[in-house]
Amino acid sequence: MLRRLSLRVRIFLFFALLAFGGAALIIAGLVIGYTRLGEGGALSAFIIAGAIAIFALFGLTTWVWVLFDEHVARPVERLAADLRARAHADVDQRIDHAIGHYLGDLAPAADAVAANLTETRNAMAMAVGRETARLNAEKTRLEALLADIPDGVIFCTAQHMIALYNGRCREILPNVEALGLGRPVAGLLRMGPIHQAYGRLIQQAGPDGADILVTTRQGAQLLEARLRLVQIAGQDSAAPGYVLILRDVTAELKVAAERAHLLKRLLDGVQTCLPNLPESPAKTMLSALVQNTAARKSATDTAWWPMEALGAADLGAALKARLERKGLVLTPDLDMTDLRCDGFAITRMLERLALAWSQDGAEELRLTFASIGPQQAVLSLEAMGQAPDPTRLAQWLDTPLAPGLSGFSGHDVLLSHGTTLGIEPAGPGRHALRLSLARATLRPSGPSRMVMYDFDLLHAALPDALAKVPLTSLSYVIFDTETTGLNPQSDEICQIAALRLVNGKVVAGERFDMLVNPGRRIPAAATAVHRITDAMVADAPDVATALARFHAFAKDAVLVAHNAPFDMSFLRRREPEIGVRFDQPILDTVLCSAILYGQSAEHTLDALCARLHITIPEDARHTAIGDAIATAEAFRKMIPMLHAAELPNLEALIKAFDRHSRLIEHLN
Repeated sequence: MLRRLSLRVRIFLFFALLAFGGAALIIAGLVIGYTRLGEGGALSAFIIAGAIAIFALFGLTTWVWVLFDEHVARPVERLAADLRARAHADVDQRIDHAIGHYLGDLAPAADAVAANLTETRNAMAMAVGRETARLNAEKTRLEALLADIPDGVIFCTAQHMIALYNGRCREILPNVEALGLGRPVAGLLRMGPIHQAYGRLIQQAGPDGADILVTTRQGAQLLEARLRLVQIAGQDSAAPGYVLILRDVTAELKVAAERAHLLKRLLDGVQTCLPNLPESPAKTMLSALVQNTAARKSATDTAWWPMEALGAADLGAALKARLERKGLVLTPDLDMTDLRCDGFAITRMLERLALAWSQDGAEELRLTFASIGPQQAVLSLEAMGQAPDPTRLAQWLDTPLAPGLSGFSGHDVLLSHGTTLGIEPAGPGRHALRLSLARATLRPSGPSRMVMYDFDLLHAALPDALAKVPLTSLSYVIFDTETTGLNPQSDEICQIAALRLVNGKVVAGERFDMLVNPGRRIPAAATAVHRITDAMVADAPDVATALARFHAFAKDAVLVAHNAPFDMSFLRRREPEIGVRFDQPILDTVLCSAILYGQSAEHTLDALCARLHITIPEDARHTAIGDAIATAEAFRKMIPMLHAAELPNLEALIKAFDRHSRLIEHLN
């Protein structure tokens, strides 16, 4: 109960107890003394003495309590409130030591604890802020990478809900209204192939994923899809999410299928007519041509259709499960030999054949498998009963596989797999529908599709030997580019120029000025700016050659450019091709201008040159060499200004750049 009372009330009760206890002791002492004395006339004296003693005790206790309350209880409560405020209310002011003047070291100790708490909290906030900024930067880079991928990318949870998608999906998928975070992927795609591939990968934990063909809910578009499981730390390993990489192949598969049908029909027709032709050199030549074409055709029959490496046992398990849902029993007798096929298409075709055959009286369905060499295998759907006649079988194969594949039948499955379906006896009273399939080529073990990245390398610390070097002592290469357009992802460089700045002086005799053949036409709008025409670059080196030579010119120097991210994006895109990296420090005169003149000022190259009284000849403006010269003169004049602004070296200057980086975002 006392714990519910405030500290001051409890102290008051403590002193009250002392006062009443002391009064009781005084009364008890006087009673005992009066009894021992035994004189009746002394009673009034004892009463007066007792009253005076009790009043004196109450007065002294009250005075001490007031002093204690003023100098101890109230300061303790104040210190407690101040500590609570600093612990829970983000108050970071120091605690006033004067309030605990009579508490010894309690107030300084509380102040030290609060200060340490504030410092720790600030340090944690800064660490969290840095980590958050790093994660946001990585998120931005990943978003940029996903945005540039030409295929649609969808990340799905184990419950087949969309957790991520890129902008390309809106172009590929017809019903974009059903595309959204937290929405089911079933609203976009027919889920049969996805469920089958996902379940198979869960069971076998295949590292390479599955190549499947899916159709959209609307428009019956055919999409080639790569399904790959994605295991996230802390996620239930039994139900991982997955990534779908989608590519619209409707038109190309339709054309490929039509060409395959026409070629097959042509070869079949010629082979049928050949025996009826009279012997002649032309017949011999035609026969050899047909045989050669047929042999070469068989090697390409399955190259145009999306295929995956699928275990025969997995195919049998999928077919068994589908037939069981239709009330039909199938006994698979297969091993784990990998077949190269479209698992969903083969499964649906065999399902349709099994259902149709069972309606004609077939019983005891079995699916068997036999190898016929290192490259081929035979899949057999066996049953007890009459064999279907060829006309009946052709009707079954003409039936579309699914509502979403209205133009895709069993004949198309056989054509896309370069095989035929034959009817053969399989024992007493039994028959088999047999087709040959290619065996999958073994893939090398190991994480062949691993993606290695470390975005922290983009912010690698400068070597101490370079970071502390004064700006006046460094060697610089100031450069500029002219391009076919403003999109670093699709446009190309058509001119690059640079010159050296050493010991604060422009080295007049060391220049790099090269026209570049961009490998494409230069738009008229670009020519109007930099005056470079297609004829001027016709015999110029290509982009890779020019950048390799520029890298050699700029090696071991600090790169400087006006709006450097724009120019560097063109250079870095070609790094894998030329086999070198532009990994030296990079300075931007836009940010130097922002540091010296403030972000609200204009920071174009013309404005900067005007402020620094640098004249750019009109015929040199918007040429790579002219702008490089102007940038070099501007940077040369800014170096002592940066030093005066207490930015004497690269380390200090790059740290200052971070405060003005948003300016570059606006420029680009």
